[in-house]
Amino acid sequence: MDVIEAMETCSAARYLKPDPVPQELLERAIYAATRASSPGNSQQWDFIVVRSPEAKQKIRDLLAPRFKAMREGLPTTGQITNRMIAGAIHLAQALDEVPAIIFVCGPVAYPPNAPMEQFVWSALYPAAQNLIVAARSLGLGTTFTTFHMLMEHELRELLGIPKEIKFGVMIPIGWPQNDFVKVKRKPISKVIHWDKWSD
Repeated sequence: MDVIEAMETCSAARYLKPDPVPQELLERAIYAATRASSPGNSQQWDFIVVRSPEAKQKIRDLLAPRFKAMREGLPTTGQITNRMIAGAIHLAQALDEVPAIIFVCGPVAYPPNAPMEQFVWSALYPAAQNLIVAARSLGLGTTFTTFHMLMEHELRELLGIPKEIKFGVMIPIGWPQNDFVKVKRKPISKVIHWDKWSD
């Protein structure tokens, strides 16, 4: 699959089948993640792949009620956003059934002589983006989530993550229940400024 085609059809997959994903495909997606750029080629990233049914159940039990409570405090905003939120609620409630959950994380370690936190994200987000595009090319569905923010302390304890490690993204991964569709984005004419800023 052409990389542009993978990118333009890398729609968020919040409805995943429980069918297992072979380890070699998970490793292939993570291999692609580690081809990303990072500050000074520091490669300061780690990937926690949670496949244990017990761990996934604990994560689901932590997340689902907190996400539901958070959602109840927000106003409805429109059909597309409501559909997205419905998918997120479904995913939170079915997290124990997804084949794997990948946490992209890493330390504050660059530059070596004076590490700064902003460089963590310069490594983790490109790696996570590579991962989801590679997963799409393999026929796997993913979506970026920030679910970890609702249960970070408990996740650290459950997964044995040291306090100095930062969470970047939490990515459920599996075979999608629905077909991939082209993502909807603004035309590039709305976002390009040639030579200087223009309205």
